Amino acid sequence: MTLFKRLALALALVSLAATAHAETRVTYKSASSASSYYQMGVQVAEAMKRGTDGDIIVTVEESQGSVQNVMEAAARSGNYVFTTPPALVRLAQQGKAMFEGKGNPKFDEIRALFPIPSLTMHFVMRDDAGVETFADLEGKTILLGKGSFGAREGEKYLQLFGLEGKVELADVELDNAVPAMKNKQIDGFVTAGSWPAPNVIEAAAGTGVSLISLTDEQVAETKRTRLVIPAGTYSGVDEDVVTTSLPVVVFTTTDMDDDTAYLLTKTYWAQKDAMGADAAWWNGVSADLLANIEGEIHPGALRYYEEAGMDVPTAN
Repeated sequence: MTLFKRLALALALVSLAATAHAETRVTYKSASSASSYYQMGVQVAEAMKRGTDGDIIVTVEESQGSVQNVMEAAARSGNYVFTTPPALVRLAQQGKAMFEGKGNPKFDEIRALFPIPSLTMHFVMRDDAGVETFADLEGKTILLGKGSFGAREGEKYLQLFGLEGKVELADVELDNAVPAMKNKQIDGFVTAGSWPAPNVIEAAAGTGVSLISLTDEQVAETKRTRLVIPAGTYSGVDEDVVTTSLPVVVFTTTDMDDDTAYLLTKTYWAQKDAMGADAAWWNGVSADLLANIEGEIHPGALRYYEEAGMDVPTAN
């Protein structure tokens, strides 16, 4: 074999080896670095690397929120994935609400991959406050916080259930909710996040709490998704708690090829139990949450769901 042929063969082998070990790079647009959803993104990235032996490498990007994540879907190409409530994708595709005048044909190319923990409402009361229902809140001091989804939603529920002006709202930041409850400055607080929520765990351990459970009629009034927090999730809360939630889903676009979407989705569900061992909020995710997906599921993800026998919304 001539020197030229030996060099050509060596180069071919190097090229083949590089191809065999090629990594698929994915960008995961999440949330503020201080939020639980950013932590979830980091866990997903670690799970993808572990579950694919490094074939998929996920880079987590901080975000200012779900609206930004959806807007960037119009400008980003390649393997861009992002988290958002499904309702925001629908609004973007319709050019309504915060997307009015910002429509883009690329929004129609957004496709769902898999659900992650829902944003779950918690109405947390001191155990000795004597509050079992929303009606019992009259005359109590409640901390709603400011500017967050939970604060806006909590205020809406007070109005819906006839408590506007009948509850004293504490002027305290949500970060101080647990010590304020312990010192009896407040009777309870409202928070939204994946369950089990760290601040509720802390309050239950240090003070003793109860959670207000909504009736099915109240859930319907809120126009949110019904969710049940199982008994025993929080210390001292020994019955199921019916509450509301805002589903959150990981989306991508049609720029992602079917094989990558398939592998991402398959690896996510295969690694979910391992993630749940590290962070309990993953244990609230099940195939039942697929029903919350609106719009189209990526064909690659759909292939996995069909193989796994998991039911998906009939629209898909």
